[in-house]
Amino acid sequence: MSPSLRHFLPADILVRLPELGALLQDCVHDGASIGFILPFDTAASQAFWTDNVLPAVTRGVRLLLVAEVEGKVAGAVQLDWDTNPNQAHRAEVRKLLVAPAFRRHGIARQLMRALEEQARQLPCSLLTLDTRSGDHAQALYLSLGYVVAGCIPAYALAPAGDRLDATTILYKQLQH
Repeated sequence: MSPSLRHFLPADILVRLPELGALLQDCVHDGASIGFILPFDTAASQAFWTDNVLPAVTRGVRLLLVAEVEGKVAGAVQLDWDTNPNQAHRAEVRKLLVAPAFRRHGIARQLMRALEEQARQLPCSLLTLDTRSGDHAQALYLSLGYVVAGCIPAYALAPAGDRLDATTILYKQLQH
């Protein structure tokens, strides 16, 4: 399984909206702590892309990188550099998503490596992100050289709404 990675432009987001919505919905239903709680329906998942991601991509302050396998959306990640003037050297990694059917094939790692290369070209020297403490994604980020800045207890409601989970904040200084 060898994914192809490409930047989605505003038109791509609109054309592939059903697939992007399904990717997000599948991840949330699989327990991903990415800002949404259950029930999480198709309308809400598509609204995230049209109301949040599309405007930022259109303004040129966010990159949406998508992994496709045999023409299907298998994963996505965003790089957001809409920062204050004194933080123009940094960007935030947002919503690393891999569809449950495509996990454990290195797609998340490929997306992150490509995202880091794009960040270097901005040029950006610092990436930040947060993830639910103890998630598989945390191990991935550590293996890619991210450093734990700290943890915040009881940070976000779990997708099922049954508990508050801690988050771990990580960063990576990029070499140019």
